[in-house]
Amino acid sequence: MTAHTHGNLLPGPAPTHLPADPAVTDAVAAGTDPEDLAAAHPASSLAWALLAERALAEEEAVTAYAFARTGYHRGLDALRRSGWKGHGPVPWSHEPNRGFLRALAALGHAAAAIREEDEAERCRTFLADCDPEAARVLGLA
Repeated sequence: MTAHTHGNLLPGPAPTHLPADPAVTDAVAAGTDPEDLAAAHPASSLAWALLAERALAEEEAVTAYAFARTGYHRGLDALRRSGWKGHGPVPWSHEPNRGFLRALAALGHAAAAIREEDEAERCRTFLADCDPEAARVLGLA
């Protein structure tokens, strides 16, 4: 007897892959300070995520929240320009997606630090919906 498996007949949306930004990638690789990076590339989610992560490390939760929210919204803009319709995978394995995913995780961490639990939970859920691997790697699983 042969076992049959049936896949989902109505697949969800295709994964969204943000375009690479070589200027940002090169600047990060060169060790550019995140503040200078954000000033030079204000549309970069990664620049804002790096600022938020630094603020979190320095226990400046409100500052981290503001930086992360900026990176999150810049990322949403980029996702929409790339055809994202408000849901569907945003894979961690695609390097250019990581700035948005890191900003989203930083927003979740900062929200938790200021006891904004509803926002922190929304970020955890959204990040897991984008990519469970990202949620694990970024500490929001």
